[in-house]
Amino acid sequence: MKDFPWFKSYPEGIPQEIPLYEYNSIVEIFDKSCLKYKEKIAFENMGATLTYREVDEMARDFAAYLQKGLGLKKGERIAIQMPNLLQFPIAFIGALRAGLVVVNTNPLYTPREMEHQFKDAGVVAIVIVANFASNLEKIIANTKIKHVIITQLGDLLGAFKGTLVNFVVKNVKKMVPNYHLPKAVSFKEALKKGASLQFDKVEVAINDLAILQYTGGTTGISKGAQLSHANIVAHNSMITNWFKPYMGKDGNDVMITAIPMYHIFALTVNGLLMFSTGVKNVMITNPRDIKGFVKELKKHKFTIITGVNTLFNGLLNNPDFKNLDFSKLKGAVAGAMAVQDVVAKRWREVTGAPLVEGYGLSETSPVLCCNPLDGKHKQGTIGIPMPSTEVAIFDEQGNKLPQGEVGEICAQGPQVMAGYWNSDNTDVFFEDHWFRTGDIGVMDKDGFFKIVDRKKDMIKVSGFNVFPNEIENVVAGHPKVLEVAAIGVNDTKSGEVIKIFVVKRDQSLTQEELLQYCHENLTNYKVPKRVEFRTELPKTNVGKILRRALKEQEATLAAKAV
Repeated sequence: MKDFPWFKSYPEGIPQEIPLYEYNSIVEIFDKSCLKYKEKIAFENMGATLTYREVDEMARDFAAYLQKGLGLKKGERIAIQMPNLLQFPIAFIGALRAGLVVVNTNPLYTPREMEHQFKDAGVVAIVIVANFASNLEKIIANTKIKHVIITQLGDLLGAFKGTLVNFVVKNVKKMVPNYHLPKAVSFKEALKKGASLQFDKVEVAINDLAILQYTGGTTGISKGAQLSHANIVAHNSMITNWFKPYMGKDGNDVMITAIPMYHIFALTVNGLLMFSTGVKNVMITNPRDIKGFVKELKKHKFTIITGVNTLFNGLLNNPDFKNLDFSKLKGAVAGAMAVQDVVAKRWREVTGAPLVEGYGLSETSPVLCCNPLDGKHKQGTIGIPMPSTEVAIFDEQGNKLPQGEVGEICAQGPQVMAGYWNSDNTDVFFEDHWFRTGDIGVMDKDGFFKIVDRKKDMIKVSGFNVFPNEIENVVAGHPKVLEVAAIGVNDTKSGEVIKIFVVKRDQSLTQEELLQYCHENLTNYKVPKRVEFRTELPKTNVGKILRRALKEQEATLAAKAV
């Protein structure tokens, strides 16, 4: 590893190689941290807080309920399906303490998606927020789920506020469709029963499976990435060392968690890093409400904020955001999609702190690379490999390519999964240990990596490869553009042509004006041939623009036109 050139660029104070297994399990991280920081605030959500001691006690009670109340055994799978609420870390820690395997589930999944995931994972129990329980009712008979624990948004907000929130959500905003799950138990009842039960400590080995993190993978239907305690413990050591120069020094650091914690990025980068450093984690339940999000940010002198490009862009376009107190902000870290140059530049101008890009996948716990926050970051790149991690570029035949050549990004390290659940894992690895990410990239002369694009999103125009990221980055630089997505659509003459979907920042923007700008900044075959203006773009739950949904919409329209 030490022959790779990125080491000359390593941030000061961050080691190239680190002790990876200072803890024997994720549970040990929680146990020791809750004892060390017991009276400090661990989580805050909607104005309510939990100390590390309270998290410890509630998670113990929940573990006892799962173990003694429900009779769940080590290795059985439990799904957690909720947004960012105080209940999430309680359920997550409690489940791991009981020796269970956590299956993180997006609350916005359709019944079909839920059924596939629960059947594939063999889920036997679920913790679900009431807002989505009606979807569970539709498919539960087709699964192995025997135990249902239902929580409401306000359950841990205190007696008065919690009751009020639950009433408004259900009866005023009508956000809880009727459901019939007669054997379900409430989350609060589970905690109450667990408090009266004896919890027997479960011996968890470092290589035991901890999480099934479902992902689309590089191809095909959603698959469960098998993440062991070893994967997550090693990853946490990497992240802790990476952020050590910036956090945990004065004991008053605040981390903002806008990405939902059922997403691997927020779960490990936010949800576990805080236990190593004793910081306060402010959980945002609905980050799409930018006005409410900014109002919440106003209450905190925050140190680190994580998110995606569209989230940071949305914050920058809120008129009140620039008036926040950024005096303690060390930086923002973005993942899941490329950070556009114009967004990174404006973020620095408004906050005085960098917005840097990192890179990873569910299959890698997730972080493989990240830009440092010490001023040595390179805009437009995903940074350098994490400590004790190797990243390289390969061709289709599995040959490692030299710097400057474009190919598939592959990685090996202790944070990389063993493989997908219920899969033969064909074509997932080169040489059995180099994980194939499915992303096309290049390593520059300084050892920084740059993603060109996803393999499956590449557009072929008259034999030329065109990558949507480049098109989107250029178009986003137009001052009248708020958001943009680029896809390839079928064309009889050139195979594919580029179509862009644009949300206007300034309503005076015309197609002619935008295409002229593209001609000035892109070679001819990269200039979009079709432009569609929209009021919004389809996004994932974390705010990542869904090119796939746009492709499906185009395909449907094309089929109707035949």
